[in-house]
Amino acid sequence: GVVGFSLNAGVSRIVLDNGIGAWTLAELRALGAAALLLLIVLVTGRRRPMPRSEWPRLLLYGLVGLGLLQSFYFEAIARIPIGLAILIEFLAPVWVALWARLVRKQQLRPIILAITLTGLAIVAGAQFEDLDPIGLLSALAAGWCFAVYFLVGERLVADHDPFVVSFWGFAIAAAGWMAAALIVPQIVPLWDIDYSQSVVTAAAVLPMAILLLWIISFGTVVPFASETAAMRWIPATTVSVLAMLEPIGSAAIGWWWFDERLTAFQIFGATLVLAGITMALLSRADDHPSVAVPE
Repeated sequence: GVVGFSLNAGVSRIVLDNGIGAWTLAELRALGAAALLLLIVLVTGRRRPMPRSEWPRLLLYGLVGLGLLQSFYFEAIARIPIGLAILIEFLAPVWVALWARLVRKQQLRPIILAITLTGLAIVAGAQFEDLDPIGLLSALAAGWCFAVYFLVGERLVADHDPFVVSFWGFAIAAAGWMAAALIVPQIVPLWDIDYSQSVVTAAAVLPMAILLLWIISFGTVVPFASETAAMRWIPATTVSVLAMLEPIGSAAIGWWWFDERLTAFQIFGATLVLAGITMALLSRADDHPSVAVPE
């Protein structure tokens, strides 16, 4: 799952660099993922209706936790280094822990915030003047949407099949993007996309359609299903902590494919950030289920 999501960041960056906008790619990914998840739900006999009482949560989960999350994620990786964008996005568990402290009055050790923000200041501060402000704000917004994904998603998967929840989430996100495409000129209608456009990659020249299918299948549904299935054999908290390897994998892809490099001091800062995120995850492990991360 981590490998799939990490590679997806690189493939998505290539697509974004070749004329597909972040919002359009979010629409395509949501619609394609919903279609594949529907197939999984039907083939595996998971056809269970969602109670009406859950629809307000489902709408928030789909529109913000998946829909807006994807668009801000794509906008961020298109404008700033991939590793930094995903590192900022993965601050979500820290925002969740802070929200729990302020709203629910749950305990939060100050050392978690201190370590995480210090590490982030080291990583971003060293190249702050060169960062696109829209990309930086998009990464932060993706992190806040990711926090919504965690908070709402953990409630939904506690009582319902995660594949059913994810299907409805992606379906709602896709419906939202298709509705937005009617009034937002930046979102290209699906029928106006040139799927036969040739895209030059490091390995071969491929049609755009192949890369989009990869993002939907091997970059979304397969790794998501892998992380969800992993929770059958290892604790959900362990899965969430292992998912923290994704910023490392994505940074490696950024270095390998796009020559995005970090200094030794920045790597130290990134290590502090990951340590703080892991501590935030573990601080809530006893009371809250975890959900797989569709990145």
